[in-house]
Amino acid sequence: MDRAEQVLKVIEARCDRINDDTSADIDNQRTGGMITLVFANRSQIVINLQKPLHEIWLAARCGGFHYQFDGEQWMDTKGQGEFFGSLSRYASEQAGQPLTFAP
Repeated sequence: MDRAEQVLKVIEARCDRINDDTSADIDNQRTGGMITLVFANRSQIVINLQKPLHEIWLAARCGGFHYQFDGEQWMDTKGQGEFFGSLSRYASEQAGQPLTFAP
């Protein structure tokens, strides 16, 4: 779960950089093992750690997704892709502009 905790730290740092470098206004709020990203249009993305399951869960306007570490990266348990690629896509949709999150 140290890797999962690191994911949350990366997201927080990336939000700060996005806010500095773009017109996107992402408010990121962290409470324990959960981060809520709130966009200018009031939509949200919630990322939380599911420690008993060794998963990261992501909830966006388009739905909810579960990710497990495969030894190299966090992959969707239903084959929908890698966590940071998915977060970039969903955040871009909700922000109305291209945003990139990367490990």
